[in-house]
Amino acid sequence: MKLASIDIGLKRIGVAICLTSDIVTPQNAIIRKNRNQAALDVNTFLKEWEIDKLIIGFPSSNEDTQNRIKHFTSLLELKIPYEFQEENMSSIEAEELIKGEIKYKRDGRVDSLAAKIILERYLTKSKKR
Repeated sequence: MKLASIDIGLKRIGVAICLTSDIVTPQNAIIRKNRNQAALDVNTFLKEWEIDKLIIGFPSSNEDTQNRIKHFTSLLELKIPYEFQEENMSSIEAEELIKGEIKYKRDGRVDSLAAKIILERYLTKSKKR
């Protein structure tokens, strides 16, 4: 099963994929100009990679952010199953992993690394079921 994960932010959407077994690879982040364009770009990405299931990063604490992510998810018009995965601290963890390597965080690498962490958490949780 081909999986993808997204880490939805206000400026960028981090993206990662898992095409075989447990190898998760971050992809180029989607730069958000507006919600509709970003949703269209996510849909295009999912079709191009023939993704079977989408994992969406979801914070457990911030209700405003949860509502924003649910609204964005509704814009995706998904034809594949999706699941929310707790994402707390994934961006901070991603920043720690690449500390010193990246001068500017605006290029989306941190966001896609956070999406990779989210998908790895999902895979770990799935194995325990």
